[in-house]
Formats: sequence, C-alpha cells, structure tokens
Amino acid sequence: MWINGTVLKRIDWNDKLFSLRIKADIEPFIAGQFIKLSQKRDDKRVARAYSLVNPPGTDYVEVLAVAVEEGQLSPDLQSLTPGDTIEITPKATGFMTLDEIPQGTLQGKHLWFLATGTAVGPFISMLATDEPWQRFEKVVLVYGVRLAEDLAYLDTIKQLKQKYPQQFVFIPIVTREDFPDALSCRIPDGISSGLIEKKAGLGINAEHSQVMICGNPGMISDAQAALIEKGLNKNLRRAPGQITVEKYW
Repeated sequence: MWINGTVLKRIDWNDKLFSLRIKADIEPFIAGQFIKLSQKRDDKRVARAYSLVNPPGTDYVEVLAVAVEEGQLSPDLQSLTPGDTIEITPKATGFMTLDEIPQGTLQGKHLWFLATGTAVGPFISMLATDEPWQRFEKVVLVYGVRLAEDLAYLDTIKQLKQKYPQQFVFIPIVTREDFPDALSCRIPDGISSGLIEKKAGLGINAEHSQVMICGNPGMISDAQAALIEKGLNKNLRRAPGQITVEKYW
C-alpha cells in the first residue's frame, strides 16, 4: 500500500547528499524506524527504504539520502522540489529502536551510536526524543564520513551538545581530510585501537555499554567483531546483549 506525500523542503548538504522533508499522513512510529519511498518508471515500481530522521510527533517525515549516479531512485529524489509528490509507505517498520535495548541491570550506563554516511539518520531521530537522555548517563555519537562536507545535521548535533553538555559526546570521524577535533580512522579501527574510547573519555565494556551500529556492511561487520573482542555480545531477544545492528543494504 502506498500513499502520496508532498515535498515541503529539500536540503542540499553537498552536490550528492540531501534531505527531503515530506508532508505525509503516516501512522505513528518509533524513532529509528524506516519507511519506503517509491516512484513508477516505465510502469515498474522502484522502491527504496530510508530511515526517518525526524522524531515521532512531527507533522512531516524527513529522510537523508545520497544520489547515486547509477541509482534507480535516488537521482529522481534529488530532483524533487517543494510541491512535488512522492509515494510513501504509510507505516514505518524496523527493529533498530531503543525499545530493543535491554532494561534494568543489563542496560548499562552509556549508549553508543556508531554511524557512517546517511545511516546517521535514525540516530538523529532518537537523539531528538527524551528516551536516551532519561535512560543513560552518557550518550555518544560516533559519525564517520570521508569528507567534511558529508557531515549532515551538524547544527542539530551542536544544539544537542548545548542542551546536554555533560551528557552528550560527539565524535566526528573524517577519513580523507583534516577536520577540527575529528578522528581520521575507520570506526572499527578506532574501537580496536582505543582511540574512540580515549576521545570519548569512556570505556566500552559489557558492564556499562550499549552500542547501536548503522552503516555500510563492512563497517558493521568489522565494528561488531571489534566489540566482541572487548567482551560485548550481540543483543538478541532470546539472549540480551550489548550490540544492536541495522544493515542498510
């Protein structure tokens, strides 16, 4: 089932990276979930999943996307302007939500978000809610990109730092150029070497940490392996652990 959404705004972060803010009557959702956007091309439907960047309760939906030259949908999405329409699923789905993190003594004190590229989107949604700030003593966002221009929502992140100065830690990682106060390693390497922990001023361990990972498959696999080396385990409903993962593709 599809419904029509109307583009309210397009935000161009650089020549390929953009956000779409869409007016659409979707059902209530949980921060971290995703919807699908769709267009018909030559009588064939092309649909792709995009995490919601906006928090629950807003009267619009917002997605972060990158236009891929050979992509079947993303170049068309990048060409949309206010007033254009796009088909959208009315119900969000997905299990990378704070609901999936164990409660009580298994929860730990520190919440880590590890993201590359557009996969920062669901974490921006979660950070805009009260839940992470109420449940955890420290919240750390590790956001890896190649170039500084690929860092989206920096103003939003800075506002969070101002609102939660003692609670929120932001660690940008830019691998192909210098950027103030950023690391330059891959996220998995930063975990293995201890650089990320040193930068955060916090240790990553099974007793105190919950880690959510979203991004490209290589990063997810390698980061998960590095965390397992530190004694953390994948979080399963039948066996609660400390690592919660969402694969983007």
